[in-house]
Amino acid sequence: MAYLPRIADDELDAALRRSGAVLIEGPKACGKTATAGRRAASIVRVDTDLGVAAQIAVDPSLVLEGAEPRLLDEWQLQPQLWNAVRRAVDEGEARGRFILTGSTAPAAAAVRHSGAGRFARLRMRTLTLAESGHSEASVSLAALLAGEPPRAATAALEFSGLLERIARGGWPGIADLDLRDALASIRDYADTVATVDIDSAGKSRDAGRVRRLMSALARSTATEVTISTLANDETSLSRDAVRDYLDALARIFVIEDQPAWSTHLRSSATLRKEPKRHFCDPSLALALVGGDERAIRSDLAYAGQLFESLAVHELRVLAQPLGGEVFHARDSVGREVDAIVQFPDGRWAGFEVKLGAGPDTVDAAATSLAAFAANVHTPAASAPPVLTVLTGTGASYRRPDGVNVVAIGALGR
Repeated sequence: MAYLPRIADDELDAALRRSGAVLIEGPKACGKTATAGRRAASIVRVDTDLGVAAQIAVDPSLVLEGAEPRLLDEWQLQPQLWNAVRRAVDEGEARGRFILTGSTAPAAAAVRHSGAGRFARLRMRTLTLAESGHSEASVSLAALLAGEPPRAATAALEFSGLLERIARGGWPGIADLDLRDALASIRDYADTVATVDIDSAGKSRDAGRVRRLMSALARSTATEVTISTLANDETSLSRDAVRDYLDALARIFVIEDQPAWSTHLRSSATLRKEPKRHFCDPSLALALVGGDERAIRSDLAYAGQLFESLAVHELRVLAQPLGGEVFHARDSVGREVDAIVQFPDGRWAGFEVKLGAGPDTVDAAATSLAAFAANVHTPAASAPPVLTVLTGTGASYRRPDGVNVVAIGALGR
């Protein structure tokens, strides 16, 4: 199928301009190799090229010989390549020489950190709605965060289409499959994670326990489910074992926690520190509980959890080129914000995520956002936070109270 242009395309170009090597990481099948391959002049497929191991046994630098940028796909299967690339970058002055793609974060953190100053890092995720053609991208997140009011008619993505997109996910390789085949493919992906992929994170683990833990995570997606609760749900695992399994799933980029925000509040309330749990794509959570678009239509509470996870995914991808990171916040008296985009200069934006777009729903979300923002200590010289209710459907506009309302089917970069 034809290549779907990615937001990461521009990020990769920028990274190649400033660094000798670029490391692209993300879950399997999110499109890393296709994106990197469009910029590479030569490719080494470390996972399938039988000659790579023999070359490395003689001299790892032999693998680096070829037209540049040279792509080393799934490089982590031969960890010696990291230092070989590092030395090659040190010995030359040219930028943009190597691209490394990987679906597993190596355990030896010291090896990865030794690339400081030589490697640019790029995190890739599955397709956003705009990339897959499900969003009109008529509301720019960058413009929204710069203070521009959103203005867009009711998004073409209707409720049924949104549920189907949640079920299908943003996997580039199955974007052209019919929905039933796509759902079967995602179930296969989940099985492969439990039986094969998780072992690449350092040691063998029981596939049945992995699957049960993943199912427990899926039921609690987009919530602050604790280690203790997950251990209770998967009764054969201790809390320490749950931590180990979660770490392994994070290292193969199958799960990605949404950290709790840390800032100063005006009141005596304190912010909770538990992260929210998310899969790399909400479709994986749905597959793990055995559901499809029809099942979540009859369970709107769970549909809301999956929609929140989708919204966080969208914000992560769209905010990354702007330097933003995505957190969540809940204080000790119950005030909360589903997603906070934080920038290095201290600016922040708050998002409440609502599957519905009715007036009462939007009013309640806007009031909640304003109440939370009023309790955050903001220096007088700082710009006020941008507050937005992100809805599943409807129009995009700015309310009289200054809170934005944006339909996810209109959101883009």
